[in-house]
Amino acid sequence: MSGGRDFTQKWILVAGVAALGVLSGCTVGPRYARPSAPAPPDYKETPPGWKTAQPSDQIAKGKWWEIYQDPQLNALQEKIQVSNQTLKASLAQFDQARALVRQVRADSYPTVTAGAAASRNRLSQNRALSGPGIARNYTDLQIPIVGVTWEPDLFGRVRKTVEAARSNAQASAGDLENVSLSLHAALAADYFEARTLDAEEQLLRDTVDAYQKALELTQNRYSGGVASGVDVAQAQTQLETTRAQMIDVQVARAQFEHAIAVLVGEPASAFNLAFAPWHTAPPPVPVGVPSDLMERRPDVAAAERRVAASNAQIGVARAGYFPLISLSGSGGFESSTITNLISGPGGFLSAGASAVVTAFDVGRRRAISDEARAGYDQSVANYRQTLLVAFQEVEDNLAALRILEDESKTQEAAVAASRHSLDLSTTRYKGGVTTYLEVTTAQAIALSNERVAVEILARRMTASVQLIQALGGGWDAAMLNSIQMSSAKPNPPQTAPVQGTTQP
Repeated sequence: MSGGRDFTQKWILVAGVAALGVLSGCTVGPRYARPSAPAPPDYKETPPGWKTAQPSDQIAKGKWWEIYQDPQLNALQEKIQVSNQTLKASLAQFDQARALVRQVRADSYPTVTAGAAASRNRLSQNRALSGPGIARNYTDLQIPIVGVTWEPDLFGRVRKTVEAARSNAQASAGDLENVSLSLHAALAADYFEARTLDAEEQLLRDTVDAYQKALELTQNRYSGGVASGVDVAQAQTQLETTRAQMIDVQVARAQFEHAIAVLVGEPASAFNLAFAPWHTAPPPVPVGVPSDLMERRPDVAAAERRVAASNAQIGVARAGYFPLISLSGSGGFESSTITNLISGPGGFLSAGASAVVTAFDVGRRRAISDEARAGYDQSVANYRQTLLVAFQEVEDNLAALRILEDESKTQEAAVAASRHSLDLSTTRYKGGVTTYLEVTTAQAIALSNERVAVEILARRMTASVQLIQALGGGWDAAMLNSIQMSSAKPNPPQTAPVQGTTQP
């Protein structure tokens, strides 16, 4: 009979373990699928004649700023990864999210505690069951006391919590990449603003030299009795006005220099950006197709990961409807003297199990489930809105590049015409055909057109940088799946060759 009873107990134990294994595979909550979002087949504002880069998925990957072929810009961009404090703060935020994944994952495993206890006790003589021969003073020693507690994840509460934390950590990694992209883009934009201001200052400086010669001409003509004092005054006014404009440009240029210093993590007082005018038109940028944005924009990828986290939270909320199973045990040695503390008779062992289910909570769990579903709906709406804004930003900058290119060609014709008009007016003035007022008017028109041409170039460079930023800078959402939440960090952008587009 004893053998049969042991055999039955063994089979009951095996069946119980098997049941736990089956139940541990049951996970409540909806299965995640990426929300649908509208994506047009092509960009409306793509300039006519642009060809998709070969291969079609190639864009300015990694160090995208190298497409502009400016060594000083490249050197400044490298400093952001090392010294920018905003990027460091974002990295620390990602580290927090990654640590949280490890924290919630630990709930999947038993918790083991160990300790020791010693006490000296004196019992009351008047307590119950007290009498002659019963010791009133005694020592109680326990060592080691080992305790084990475990809550089997039978209904997926822990797994869904880990899933939500992992998705949030991946979203944080996307945020980190988006901050990095924004900082690099801000640096490039500020750099080109400073360089085009250098070009404008160079233009004004050359113009001042030309106006100085014109002033000397009018002074000589005045000394010879050919010109009036009004001509000299007009030439002097034109010269000093242009000098003031040149000085005013330096104010804006200094501010962009200081902004670059902050981006590269240096004090503005110790940073210097050498004078280097920029005259090159922006290179064409391959744009791909709109559906690429779901994979190439880190902010879109982060929004999608937050949808996944919200979906997992629904499972966590649903797990509250099921019992909470807890297994526990403890053991050690206990004695009144240290001499026979660690011995067979001094050993003790206890084990137990409990199951708790909430029978009535006045709708608390229902409210938690409704909150989780509403949070999911909110994250889906945010994801779709983020994608719509991404499409808008690409279209905005494509339109800006297309229109500004046309404006630049028209402005070049205006510059050429105004220069020709100035040459004619100067020749007429030297020949005594007209007054100096005609010359100053032609000078003002020519300078205005040349400054507008430089400003258009600055806007084109800014739109080019913003287009690359809107396209994601070559980042890919597959990087999130490769992140190991236990140890790895997002990899810095890798350098890859840039394939441009061609225009007729």
